[in-house]
Amino acid sequence: MTFLPVAHALASRQDLPIPAWLFAWAASIVLIVSFFALSAAWRKPRFEDEHTRPLGRGLSRALLSLPAQIVGGAIGVFLLGVAIYAGLRGTEAPDRNFALTFIFVTCWLGFPFFSAIFGDLFRPFNPWRAIGRAAGGAFTAAAGQRPAHLPYPKRLGRWPAAIGLLAFVWIEVVYGRTSIVSVDIEPHAVAIAALVYSFYTLAMMALFGAEEWCDRGEAFSVYFGMFGRLGLFGARDGGLYRRRPFSAATSWAVVPGSAAVVIASIAATSFDGAQDGAFKSAIEKTYEWFLDRGMGLTTGLRLTDTIFMLITFGLVALVYTLGVRGMRTVPGAPSFKELRTGFAHTLIPIALAYLVAHYFSFFVFQEQAQFGYLLSDPLGTGHTDLFGTVSNEVDYKLLSANAIWYVQVAALVVGHVIGLTLAHDRALVYWPDYRKATASQYWMLAVMVAFTCFGLYLLSVANG
Repeated sequence: MTFLPVAHALASRQDLPIPAWLFAWAASIVLIVSFFALSAAWRKPRFEDEHTRPLGRGLSRALLSLPAQIVGGAIGVFLLGVAIYAGLRGTEAPDRNFALTFIFVTCWLGFPFFSAIFGDLFRPFNPWRAIGRAAGGAFTAAAGQRPAHLPYPKRLGRWPAAIGLLAFVWIEVVYGRTSIVSVDIEPHAVAIAALVYSFYTLAMMALFGAEEWCDRGEAFSVYFGMFGRLGLFGARDGGLYRRRPFSAATSWAVVPGSAAVVIASIAATSFDGAQDGAFKSAIEKTYEWFLDRGMGLTTGLRLTDTIFMLITFGLVALVYTLGVRGMRTVPGAPSFKELRTGFAHTLIPIALAYLVAHYFSFFVFQEQAQFGYLLSDPLGTGHTDLFGTVSNEVDYKLLSANAIWYVQVAALVVGHVIGLTLAHDRALVYWPDYRKATASQYWMLAVMVAFTCFGLYLLSVANG
C-alpha cells in the first residue's frame, strides 16, 4: 500500500538493532525446534475435528435473526455507496479521499486481521450478498417461486476468486503506478472499478445464486472467509458456535482453486513489498528495455509490473509445489493432487503473517486518518466536519521503528510455526505412522523456512 507516502516512508525507515540475516537465522532455528517438538509430542491429528461448542441460544438468535441480517447488510451497502460516491465526487488527492483508505486499508487489511481472531466478519456486512439476497427474496415474493439458477461448474471452483484477488491488487500496485518512482492511484478510477465489480458480481449471483457465488467466485467473500477459518467462532445450521482455533481451516481447501487463492494472497503481498525493494533494479531494467523498443511510458511500466507480479505468483506456487512433490517420495503418500489440496490450508497462516508483517504499521497509522479527518470530511473537499475530527492528525510517534520491526518478525515466525503445526497435523492423517508423517514434513519445513527467509529479506530490503 503506497498511496499514503508519508506513513509508508516512516514505517520503512528503520535502524535495525540486530542485522536482518541474524533474525532470519534465529527464525529458522525456531522453526526447526518447533518441527522436532511436534515430531516428538504430536502423534495424533487434533485439528480434523473442530470441537465445536454452541453459544447461547439467545445470542445466536439475536445475531442471526432476519432483522440483524438486514441491518448488517444495510450497513455494508451504505458504506460501499459512500466509498463509491466519495471516489466519484470527492478530491483526487489520494490521502484525503475516504474511498481509498476505506477500501484498501479498513476493509482490505482490517477484515483479515480481525476475522483471523473472531471468524468471518465480512459475511454479515457483505454488500453484494445483501443485495443479491434481497433481489432473490423480491423475485420469490413476486413470482411465487425461487429464482432458477444455473449449476455452478465444479471445476471452476474458486479460480474466479483467485483471479479477482490478483486483479484487485493489480489496480492498486500496478495500475496506480504512473511513474517508476511514484504511485498516484485516482479515487475516481477506484470508484469506477468498484461499480464495474459490483455489476459483475450481481450478474454472477443472478446466474448462480448469491450464496453459491459468495462461497466460490466472489473474491472478497472467499478471501476474507479464508482468514475467518482461523478464528474462534463460526455459524452453522442457524446457530453460532465456538471452535478450536485454526481447526475450521482444515476443510477449507476442498474446493478446486482454493490453493490458488492463498498462493495469490502471499504473492500479492510479496510483490507489493518487493516492487520498490528486492525487485526494484530488475523492474527498472525491464522497464527501460520496453521503452527502448518504443513502448509508451505508462504502458511499459504497467506491463513490467504485471510481468513481475505474475512471476511472484509463479515463484510462490513453485515453492509450494516443490514441497508437495517432495512429500510424494515418502512411502504410502497419496496422489499429488490430493496432497496439493490437502496441505493448501497450511499456507493461510503464512498469508496472514505476510499481511501483518508488511502492513501492520501502515494500518495503525492510516486508521488514525480513517477515524479522524477522513470520516468527518469523506470527500476531502474541506467543506464538512461531520464529527468534529477534521483537524485530527496522524500520530507517527505512536509506534517506534524498532517496535514495528519486532512485530513484523514476530508475525512471520508465529505465522510459519502455526502453518508448520497445521501441516504436521494433516500429515498424521495421510501417514498414521508418525515416523513417516515426520519424514514427509521435512519438505514442508523447507517450504516454511523458505517463506520465512523470503519475508524477512523483503522487509530488510524495504527497511534498508
